[in-house]
Amino acid sequence: MARQLRAEQTRSTIITAAADLFDQHGYESTSLSDIVAHAKVTKGALYFHFAAKEDLAHAILELEARAARQLVADVEGRGYSSLEGLMRTTFGVARLAVDDPVPRAGLRLATADVTVRPPLRHPYTEWLEFAARKFSGAVREADVHSDLDVAAAAHSLVCFFFGTRVTGRFEPVGRLPRRVAEMWHLMIRGLVPVHRRPRYVTLATQLEREIRTA
Repeated sequence: MARQLRAEQTRSTIITAAADLFDQHGYESTSLSDIVAHAKVTKGALYFHFAAKEDLAHAILELEARAARQLVADVEGRGYSSLEGLMRTTFGVARLAVDDPVPRAGLRLATADVTVRPPLRHPYTEWLEFAARKFSGAVREADVHSDLDVAAAAHSLVCFFFGTRVTGRFEPVGRLPRRVAEMWHLMIRGLVPVHRRPRYVTLATQLEREIRTA
């Protein structure tokens, strides 16, 4: 039992170290030797758990997907409107990224040259479908313009959101909630009818503040 616990702790240490480096320097620029040094483990310990760098990346993507699914389930269970649910989910992902290098790296790995192995689905595909579903609901609920191009809106949102993470390496990670709020302020102006905008502008500001003061 003690040996198994140590093995699990070592695996977790390696994943966290890899996530930190993937986030800071990118997947392509990080070597297994870099990860060994950052994790302060032996090469033998790393190869015991992961045969290749891609296996590490896949483990991070799995953990990020699990955290995202839990976040979505939590938000879905609270009865928010479709647009509010979508906003709360994006800010929730931002909070995860600020607090933990693993989901932070997962967002960045989604744009790297990493093969996503079934049954895991590519994060871009999952988030695109989720955003499209939420925007479709928002159309029905009259929270966005009735003639909204749902596919285009979902695509723009997901690209904007992933882009904030990729470019986020040029500024402190703590600025991510502000970037998400800026994204929403722009989208609200373009997508939401004037009489409904104040509610969602206020919500974006509130959600950003909650992360910064947590």
